[in-house]
Amino acid sequence: MTDLSTSPVMMDPRLQATPGVKQMPRNAAGIAKVAEDFEAFFAGLVFDQISSDVEPDPVTGGGEGEDMFKGLLNQEYGKAIARTHSLGIADIVQKQLLQIQEVA
Repeated sequence: MTDLSTSPVMMDPRLQATPGVKQMPRNAAGIAKVAEDFEAFFAGLVFDQISSDVEPDPVTGGGEGEDMFKGLLNQEYGKAIARTHSLGIADIVQKQLLQIQEVA
């Protein structure tokens, strides 16, 4: 993961003095990536909630391994949904971040 605090990308001046806060990228490509990552994270959480009540398969027996890989699979489902912008969340987040950037 890239540390944005050392990136040459211009950052939001309102957050410069806040230690430990990741800076918001000020270029369109960076904002698009952040918006897509947010949609992927959100979709992954939705899949986690949906699959939380699913009983383990009696053949495989469940266990710690299945729980771990179910979480990873849900993350990948979220990334796949975000790549296609199926939910439209990334588009909305990107638009809002660009509007915030224009005000700053």
